Amino acid sequence: MLNLKRGLLAVAVALAPTFAFSADGVELPQTLGITAYGTGSTGYSQMASMGNLLKNEYGVSLRILPGENDVSRMTPLKMGRVPVCACGIAAFYGAEGVLLFANKSWGPQPIRVITTSIAGFGLGVAVAGDIGAKTPYDLKGKRVAYLRGDDANNLGTEAMLAFGNLTWDDVERVEFPGYGRSFEGIIADQVDTAFTSTVAGGPQQVAASPRGITWLTLDPEDKEGWARLKKVAPYFQPHKVTVGAGIDKDDPWIGSSYPYPIVVANADTDKTLVKSLVKVFTEDYDKYKDAAPGNSGYALENQNMQWVVPFHDAVVDYYKEIGHWTDVMQEHQDMLVRRQKTLLDAWEQFTSGNTPDSEDEFRHAWMKARAAALEAEGMSPIFI
Repeated sequence: MLNLKRGLLAVAVALAPTFAFSADGVELPQTLGITAYGTGSTGYSQMASMGNLLKNEYGVSLRILPGENDVSRMTPLKMGRVPVCACGIAAFYGAEGVLLFANKSWGPQPIRVITTSIAGFGLGVAVAGDIGAKTPYDLKGKRVAYLRGDDANNLGTEAMLAFGNLTWDDVERVEFPGYGRSFEGIIADQVDTAFTSTVAGGPQQVAASPRGITWLTLDPEDKEGWARLKKVAPYFQPHKVTVGAGIDKDDPWIGSSYPYPIVVANADTDKTLVKSLVKVFTEDYDKYKDAAPGNSGYALENQNMQWVVPFHDAVVDYYKEIGHWTDVMQEHQDMLVRRQKTLLDAWEQFTSGNTPDSEDEFRHAWMKARAAALEAEGMSPIFI
């Protein structure tokens, strides 16, 4: 009889859900999968530090799948192999179904934000210090880097030009095969500016070169400039940048940034899991804020509550519970959810008919259908 009881107990334990519980209401699976940037990246380091926290505080093993590009990071999320992705700005492109996601394999994705990091670094155009440019308005006629096959980088540059009421037609476009070569080009006096993060290696090399480096001021009070910038790339936001090449707390750059990483899940991801994660990121902040570069960006006060990708429903519930939610935020959230539904419905209708076989023709037809669907709802397509 004793052996029978032991056997029944063993079966019960084996069949029980493998969740780790804590006294403060965090409920997570004992093993949690997440995709992130490649090993050695800031994003990977941050997720590794969160893995240490989850293991030490909650007994949860975080399994990080590093991805070297946007598709490899987001594919496991799309296929349901992991519930969470610590993504880059491609999360927005995926939600919109544009650029590398405007093809038969992808289309708009039901992506929702759990949390984001806005730390001390910034994103903008690094400019050779010897051309005398101070703001984007000064780039007219200057040599500007254009990276072949890098839509995201080029869109960032285009947004900076738009702030200065400029387009590619107003500058000398200098093409490069990749990111690293563009900064070699600045040093070699082949080009004057390139889009980048302030903490990347390229700007450091430019800063140490005879040309020196400067960053173009994006005055937060220039409302028209910011409106033009956001019409091109609405995910940017004004930011006082304190970390980067030629930048420090005593000499900050009044510039721009957008979240990195962007921790996302699909809209139908388990609400208990998502609520537990945002609770950990928010309430355990003091335990991990110094554990990896950029972790300070996850602070509650750094969250953009009216960004361009909707929050997961469980995140909204959590913010309501802690009193960090307003009617204005809800109105913005409702608009983003409505936009997401419009895009998903448009994709379903578009792909249910006869679509072009050619990849280029498919992309063109989808972007046309996408724009029509959004405009019918009074929303800007942003991407044409």
